[in-house]
Amino acid sequence: MCGIAGFLGARRDEPAHPDDVAAVRRMCDALRHRGPDAEGIWSSGPCVLGHRRLSIIDLSEEARQPILNEDGQVAAVVNGELYDFAELRRDLEARGHRFRSGSDSEVVVHRYEDLGERAVDAVRGMFALAAYDARRGTLLLARDPAGKKPLFYRRTARGLAFASEVHALVTAFPEEPLVPDLGAIDEYLTLMYVPSPKTAYRGVFKLPAAHVAEVSPGGEVVPRRYWHRPRGEALGGTTEVLATELRARMTEAVRKRLVSDVPLGAFLSGGVDSSTVVALMAGLSPRPVKTFSIGFPHAGDSELHYARMVAKRYRTEHHELVVSPDMTRVVEDLVGHYGEPFADSSAVATWYLAAMTREHVTVALSGDASDENFAGYKRYNPARIGHLHDALAPRYRPLFRGALLGVGRAFYPYLARFAERLGEGEASRYQTLVGQFTPAEKDRLYLAPLREARGGDTLRRFERVLRDAGGASAMARLLELDFETYLVDDINVKVDIAAMAHGLEVRCPFLDTAVVEFAARLPAHALMRLRGKYLVRRAFRDLLPAAIVYRTKKGFALPLARWLRTDLRAMTRDVLLDRTARERGLFDPAEVQRLFEDFDRGRGDADRLWTLLMLELWFRRFLDRRGG
Repeated sequence: MCGIAGFLGARRDEPAHPDDVAAVRRMCDALRHRGPDAEGIWSSGPCVLGHRRLSIIDLSEEARQPILNEDGQVAAVVNGELYDFAELRRDLEARGHRFRSGSDSEVVVHRYEDLGERAVDAVRGMFALAAYDARRGTLLLARDPAGKKPLFYRRTARGLAFASEVHALVTAFPEEPLVPDLGAIDEYLTLMYVPSPKTAYRGVFKLPAAHVAEVSPGGEVVPRRYWHRPRGEALGGTTEVLATELRARMTEAVRKRLVSDVPLGAFLSGGVDSSTVVALMAGLSPRPVKTFSIGFPHAGDSELHYARMVAKRYRTEHHELVVSPDMTRVVEDLVGHYGEPFADSSAVATWYLAAMTREHVTVALSGDASDENFAGYKRYNPARIGHLHDALAPRYRPLFRGALLGVGRAFYPYLARFAERLGEGEASRYQTLVGQFTPAEKDRLYLAPLREARGGDTLRRFERVLRDAGGASAMARLLELDFETYLVDDINVKVDIAAMAHGLEVRCPFLDTAVVEFAARLPAHALMRLRGKYLVRRAFRDLLPAAIVYRTKKGFALPLARWLRTDLRAMTRDVLLDRTARERGLFDPAEVQRLFEDFDRGRGDADRLWTLLMLELWFRRFLDRRGG
């Protein structure tokens, strides 16, 4: 729902410098796509708040941001939606607060007035926000529990700057140095994204999901976690009882996300998750649901026919598009909007889906986050083999590993790589399942600067999350790991940036706090049996065609290898093998050449070349132009 930006000077008794007010305006200009409907700038003492508005709830002028409390001493800018704002508003009005708009965002200033940094506790929604209390001289920064909405910050020579997107933050201060964080880039080459709280820029940070930070002028940003997924014993009850509870929570989550003063629809891929959301929307909406699907002409096993099944069953107003993308152009667009290296290639599909959807609606619901909550990924099957290995008596584990390694080498190379790490612990094994470049591949690829930056941060992060999870089962701990890492820093980033680039808000019922907290305590048998998302299929099987309920999970059939052999072939080779890339001194040119040769022989991985391409294009777009 918008873009936010701001600045807090180093001294409470000095007004913001004119250059910093101008920088906030530049950040707002860079965020215009997130909020094409209006702009607002507010300043008091050392604080400047900026906002770009995408009007969704209360389209009147009174709802424009920055939004103020009754005496104008507390101001806030909010990106996102607070789904329980009506209940929060009634409570605040009962305590004497007066509202001037029907906006959900106005509850933030009054809660901050009363509660300080506890203002976002127990709030259901997706949000990144900043609120300044001129009486106390404090700035609150906060992000929602699931990290749906982004927030970046950095220190400058005169204070603290923040913005919804990192490209706005790093380009608005041309006088500030811009240096790559090679440790973060090493993690990117493992994960295909830069994990929080890092960014690819030294000194620029993401506020982690589920965290707040209250900052005084000149003070440090010390994030504090305010929400955790529940831990402890698994829920009891039969499968039917649990399925009934899930259905009730999801129905309520969808109902809350239908509140909008602008046209609303849904992404429909044909998978069980988006189909479930559409089915629930159809039952709650008095009008036909608007649904949107895309495909690619050469992507095998297109899901469009599955989407049509659901559209036909619920008589939706269905829109679909088969895309022949201009890859050289869209790659440049993606690099510019993501602002740091990001190599999830399904961002291409999300980009085109969002563009088509925005032609018809301003808000779309999606089925994202079901996989992380209810065990939907294929990689959870080998992970369960690891759990079986851990349950064996120590003397039998070498025999188990040897047998699995033999089967893997004979039939399943993917399984063989996993078997080689079975004895190293859950975090190391899982890094093998989700990682891109392996440690051995990095040994061959890296030159001195990257070799010196390698620190094992990804492995330590995985170990910390698994250690702290304390979930109801080994599978529940893995789900928490994916929730804390892959969901927050890949899936949510992919959707937010691609959608907001087109002024489209995306809402995710599977990320409703009540749904997440329920899923976190499910017993293992309710998550996976022969296939994943067992409880989701059980809870909604009567609403969906059987062909969708019982089909094997399939990611979007993106023809990345085809693109790298055709549309992107010349560009990729020119970019990764030219003088600029060689003189950067990060990768061994002979090893990069070998990656191309393996790919041409059908032995290589398209994702590795794509990961290197997106990194090099980011360097050229954001650092080379600045002399970084």
